[in-house]
Amino acid sequence: MRFARFVRRWDEDASPPGDDWVRRDLGRRALVPAAWLWLANIAVGLTIVGPLQSLPAEVVVNEELAEERIPELQVPTQIVSNIGGTHVLIYTCVVVVAFLLWRTRQWWFAVVPAIALSVQSAVFTSASFLIGRSRPDVEHLDISPPTSGFPSGHTGASTAFYLVSALLAQRIRHTGLRRALTVLFLVLPLLVGFSRLYRGMHHLTDVTAGLVNGTVCAWLAWRWLRRAGDDEGGEADDDARAADAGRAGRSAPRVAGSGTGVDGVGREPEPDERHEQLPPPLAHVVDTHHEHDEADRDDEGRPRR
Repeated sequence: MRFARFVRRWDEDASPPGDDWVRRDLGRRALVPAAWLWLANIAVGLTIVGPLQSLPAEVVVNEELAEERIPELQVPTQIVSNIGGTHVLIYTCVVVVAFLLWRTRQWWFAVVPAIALSVQSAVFTSASFLIGRSRPDVEHLDISPPTSGFPSGHTGASTAFYLVSALLAQRIRHTGLRRALTVLFLVLPLLVGFSRLYRGMHHLTDVTAGLVNGTVCAWLAWRWLRRAGDDEGGEADDDARAADAGRAGRSAPRVAGSGTGVDGVGREPEPDERHEQLPPPLAHVVDTHHEHDEADRDDEGRPRR
């Protein structure tokens, strides 16, 4: 139940955020947790290249995959590996963000894939530079990027982006298409990770760390902005959020009897309708004055002297 609500959180509350909430939530709900994720990467990575001496037994996985390489998998693994590459994901992300912005007119929702990809990239780039783990000692089928082996950037970026894409796919009404795309988006990161192993570009722990990084970044991006129904915050934050939303230019919904007419569309109410809209106590007062007024007039409608 909680997961279903997590998936639908952007559908249940589409209200625009105020500027204060954008800065506060992006920092507190995305960037600060990402800093802890970065520290975890540094701790694990330095442990691997330090006390664990880069896990020499782990290279056996890469050696076995290198020995079992077949020509039929050369092109497919290259294509899948490129799907997790920087350029492909950036271009795809721009298209997805533009599409979401066009369809929803909600920039705060449209930027979710970009946040996932950006946070993952920041964590991966800085962590891999400091850790400096060498790549497996086997033949590399791809050109080695300047970054080191731990964690896997291809795996992390594809996991972050395609997990968010799987969450976005839950908005599709056609059941068959929604399920097919969900499965595809969930499988693609695993295929990218296998391709990086198969092509000799990463150790198994590099790919595992990439999967973890991407999953966490997708989760952080999907919840980067507080929505109605979130457990944290309390009434004070709800009041502040409502005030910020008001400053952002949101107008209150029109309802019957709120000064816009009984039909709620701005039509000026007729006199009888105004009387019907009065609360019971005021209606009683009006009725009382009306009765007194009739009692003070004669049969011809003239005031009694």
